[in-house]
Amino acid sequence: QLVESGGDSVQPGGSLRLSCAASGYTADYHYMGWFRQAPGKERKGVAAIKSSTRATAYADSVKGRFTISFDAAKNTLYLQMDSLKPEDTGMYYCAADRRFRFYVSLSNYDYSTWGQGTPVTVSS
Repeated sequence: QLVESGGDSVQPGGSLRLSCAASGYTADYHYMGWFRQAPGKERKGVAAIKSSTRATAYADSVKGRFTISFDAAKNTLYLQMDSLKPEDTGMYYCAADRRFRFYVSLSNYDYSTWGQGTPVTVSS
């Protein structure tokens, strides 16, 4: 089970940190990621991480502004979001997958376990 938290309303230029607490047998979640669904649009990958090596992948739109991290001791995934823009608005979902791959994927189809989402609004 994945439970997100930390979503809020902020002004442009502000920061937020999202958290995703993983419960149950999480030891073999090889990949975890954050996905965003803007109003009226499809869900897209924002950032993802391989739990064993901490290798990461980011969408071009968030590179240099967002940082994904994973605390294995707490079984918690984080997304630090800085310099937020109105286009970052949306529902943010945490996702995880146990399958081995040779790359860190940002595709919805490569993740099998999903949280319920936490909303982020960036507006002045």
